[in-house]
Amino acid sequence: MQAIAERVRGCVVNAKTRSVEWENWMPLSPEKHLMEVADVCDKKWGMLRKRPLAFLLSAFAGGAFVCFGAMLALAVSAGVPSNLAPGLANLLMGLVFMFSLVIIMFSGMTLVTADMAYGLVGVFQDRITWRQFVWGVFVGYIGNFIGSMTFMWIMSKGGGYHALPWLMRAHEIGLAKTGETAMEIFVMGIICTWTLQSAAILFMKTNDDMSKIVLTAYGPLAFVAGMNEHCIANIGFLAVPLFQQDIWVEAVSGMNNVAPVLMHWGFGKFGWAHNQLFTVMGNAIGGTLFVAVVFQLVADPLKLKDLYRKRHELMAADGELKEVE
Repeated sequence: MQAIAERVRGCVVNAKTRSVEWENWMPLSPEKHLMEVADVCDKKWGMLRKRPLAFLLSAFAGGAFVCFGAMLALAVSAGVPSNLAPGLANLLMGLVFMFSLVIIMFSGMTLVTADMAYGLVGVFQDRITWRQFVWGVFVGYIGNFIGSMTFMWIMSKGGGYHALPWLMRAHEIGLAKTGETAMEIFVMGIICTWTLQSAAILFMKTNDDMSKIVLTAYGPLAFVAGMNEHCIANIGFLAVPLFQQDIWVEAVSGMNNVAPVLMHWGFGKFGWAHNQLFTVMGNAIGGTLFVAVVFQLVADPLKLKDLYRKRHELMAADGELKEVE
């Protein structure tokens, strides 16, 4: 009888172990997932409150990480003939760019467009106020802007990118992005963060690293290959041809088949600020209305409330235990 009891206990233990392993492998429920997103919001805005310089540096790093991908995208797409396959250059750009978000997510650095989605979920769940949300997005953008500009300015001084194929490609990308109408930029900005922030939020949906990498990489691949507009990526993509414009003008001055079109930093056509303004507006809509709001509405409010109640009970019990100790 004792041997039978031991075997039964062993079977129960194995079943529990398999159950835990299966639970760890399975993706989170919509409610647990949304709570995880709100926890990330707590951590990020908590850093902003308690260690604002650290938050700014985190955003600086996030902006630079985005431009790691922008640099690689420029490097691999230069010289690809459009008559070979019209979308080939975009695909190559997306394939090398896609790991920028992966390194941001795994390092815990700040990307303002992701924070737009995280922060709004935090507002919905009373983790932060609207005022705190707006302030966090503003500081995150400033940090990303400085990081992106700094990295691309350093890169633009590299002699390799002064060679004609990369000089021409950088200017081609810049003219394509700044030459669009306000509405064209705006709608492609919406689509960008619709794909990108879906990936950033789904990063918390799974428990294993490989799934996180695949889900996270898909967002940047989709928006770069899909020719969308991302405000932080565009800071770099458009800054490079502006930093190198004098070199470009000198290079094309003797070419009869090239009509020089100059870019500028202002709000008019072919202006950096023109693209940035409507890209930021579109990114804000895509990441909030089409991602954060949708995920919040999909989650069952009663189940979400029950999860918070259980968490508070556990925290209260843990506090009582510490008092007894």
